[in-house]
Amino acid sequence: NLFEQFQRIANAYFLFLLVLQVIPQISSLSWFTTVVPLVLVLTVTAAKDATDDIVSTLRSERWMDVQVGDIIKLENNQFVTADLLLLSSSEPLNLIYIETAELDGETNLKVRQALTVTGDLGDNIESLAAFNGEVRCEPPNNRLDRFTGTLTYAGQKYSLDNEKILLRGCTLRNTEWCFGLVLFGGPETKLMQNCGKTTFKRTSIDRLMNVLVLCIFGFLAFMCTILAIGNGIWELKDGSKFTVYLPRQEGTDAAFSAFLTFWSYVIILNTVVPISLYVSVEIIRLGNSFYIDWDRKMYHARSDTPAEARTTTLNEELGQIRYIFSDKTGTLTQNIMTFNKCSINGKSYGDVYDYTGQRLEITEVNTVDFSFNPLADSRFAFHDHALVEAVKLENPEVHAFFRLLALCHTVMPEEKQEGELFYQAQSPDEGALVTAARNFGFVFRSRTPDSVSIVEMGQQRSYELLAILDFNNVRKRMSVIVRSPEGKLSLYCKGADTIVYERLHQSCSKLMDVTTEHLNEFAGEGLRTLALAYKDLDEEYFSQWKQRHHEASTALDERESKLDQLYEEIEKDLLLLGATAIEDKLQDGVPHTIEQLSKADIKIWVLTGDKQETAENIGYSCNMLREEMNDVFVVSGNTPDDVRQELRSEEVMSSFDFQKQILTVSV
Repeated sequence: NLFEQFQRIANAYFLFLLVLQVIPQISSLSWFTTVVPLVLVLTVTAAKDATDDIVSTLRSERWMDVQVGDIIKLENNQFVTADLLLLSSSEPLNLIYIETAELDGETNLKVRQALTVTGDLGDNIESLAAFNGEVRCEPPNNRLDRFTGTLTYAGQKYSLDNEKILLRGCTLRNTEWCFGLVLFGGPETKLMQNCGKTTFKRTSIDRLMNVLVLCIFGFLAFMCTILAIGNGIWELKDGSKFTVYLPRQEGTDAAFSAFLTFWSYVIILNTVVPISLYVSVEIIRLGNSFYIDWDRKMYHARSDTPAEARTTTLNEELGQIRYIFSDKTGTLTQNIMTFNKCSINGKSYGDVYDYTGQRLEITEVNTVDFSFNPLADSRFAFHDHALVEAVKLENPEVHAFFRLLALCHTVMPEEKQEGELFYQAQSPDEGALVTAARNFGFVFRSRTPDSVSIVEMGQQRSYELLAILDFNNVRKRMSVIVRSPEGKLSLYCKGADTIVYERLHQSCSKLMDVTTEHLNEFAGEGLRTLALAYKDLDEEYFSQWKQRHHEASTALDERESKLDQLYEEIEKDLLLLGATAIEDKLQDGVPHTIEQLSKADIKIWVLTGDKQETAENIGYSCNMLREEMNDVFVVSGNTPDDVRQELRSEEVMSSFDFQKQILTVSV
């Protein structure tokens, strides 16, 4: 705290002044005159800072004794104290559930699963102690979303990725216990690798006061210099005549006397520097923080939560805000996804029309009765009865559509009692799609590392899971390769429509045009869309591809690029099934809040991965964009040069301040 306080120039000055005052040759005032106000200021500020810290919740975790190679046990609700390779857990199939809010801010639980070969170790201490596998992996880095490594155990080599790793900073949830092998500890963990040097943030008022104090210092130094020069002149001309009244040692040098006099005047004139200014400002800050706490308009009655200023400088910091950068999903929206509409084989489902062809509001239509399905989720609501009828009539495209939704995902099921299914989804989108398939008769029931079991219209079927082609931000799609109980090999793919369309067979051109119209309609209503496609695979080709896939997945060098090439090779000539549309409602009060921020001349940026039409619709619904805006323009370039060219176009130049726009894009 003292280190931070003495970064204030005034405090450092008075400390320097105190040092001068303990030198008898130059000090004309007692050192008490400086130390008392300095200690008072430091004490008041330290008390204020301590109060700010005490109201914050601080957690400390001992990790200094954990070393690479240790096997440690974690229990429910405990923090992960090092980067671990998950070995086994108390849950079936060696699953665990973790919360990663400390790493990425997401509160929905994520699933991790141990390798079967290590999961068999269970909680047998002797077996765990005798574990003699060898892990080869990447060096320490700060990539939270990627891990590359291999485990060699009992003569076999197994691929390790992010789905088998627990990072320091995660919290174990809904899992009684698990065991993990320490891969990185201390400063080598990914969390610590992401911790940059902490910088002390100062408000503009602090910076202004420092400038003012520097100006006062300059004025003080100027006065002391003039007085010291005057002393030197006086010593040269008249000093020897006053030795009777002002005794001095023989051989006194006028220049040295002036030097000592300079510092004496620094002490005498120290009151020019207003040390009490900091105390006054701190008292004003404290009072302003109380106004925030007492503001009735910032009180949330539903949760009985008032505003709370956790730092006394919050008021002046809020006044400095010029830009707000916000995510959309989970920030502007509720992050509660509901299956709303879909397009299957060129037919749109979800809207309900009367006999005249007018679309009805959903409040005027009864929800679909799913009583034919004993495993349906009672919380799921849908209004278009035509889709249920198509399922009951065993429409092959509709069945294939929902079969894909039931198979192509990373959701984990929980069935604590017979028929009571709960889905743990890492992505709310996946949870909504799997729940929709469940209600329409294709119930995802269970999974193992090698199989997926679903109930299709009341019939239990188990599909052999041969490969999962993961989703990432570059691929923008996910695929699974499964073998049906009849032995048929199929690849099911879901992803962004622009990405999936590039990989469709040319025979799908007409269906693609119709589906595109439906996708544009869905996006225009602010819905999140995905395209679905599939293909049947040749047995001989797949066996060769599977061998190359294993080699690529266990490679330590360029694993991602090798896998991407294999994925690109097999994900082509797909057949289009249709598209889904999911609704993510805005949180209460978002449009009004954005309107108020705009009135305060605060610029707001919102990041979203939606289609352009969806993003524009959300922009209007949350008041980011308004109808009176005549100069809304779209920059659609995919490279920096394309974007720069569009910004420099005549249309943009005529409507916007060019320099300001370029600066905004650069940020």
